[in-house]
Amino acid sequence: MARMLAFIVLLIPAIMAGAGIKFMRDTLFDKLISPFPWLWLQFVIGVIFFIVGLSFFAGFLLHRDRKNGRVASKYQKPQK
Repeated sequence: MARMLAFIVLLIPAIMAGAGIKFMRDTLFDKLISPFPWLWLQFVIGVIFFIVGLSFFAGFLLHRDRKNGRVASKYQKPQK
C-alpha cells in the first residue's frame, strides 16, 4: 500500500509537468486552449506547471537519496 501511495504522489507532479509541456508546445504552434484567453498566459502557466512538477520530482529524489546516503558530500545536509 505504501508503494502505491508513493507512486500516486509522484504521478501527480509528473502529469502536471507533462501538461506544462503541452501548454508551452501549443503556444509555440499558435493553438489557444479554451480556459486561457491569451497565448502568453497559456505559455506562462505552462512554464509554471513544468517548473513546479519537475522541482517536486527532483526534491523527492534528492530527499530519498540523502536518506539512503547516495549523494555527493556537497549535497549532504550539515550535521548538527
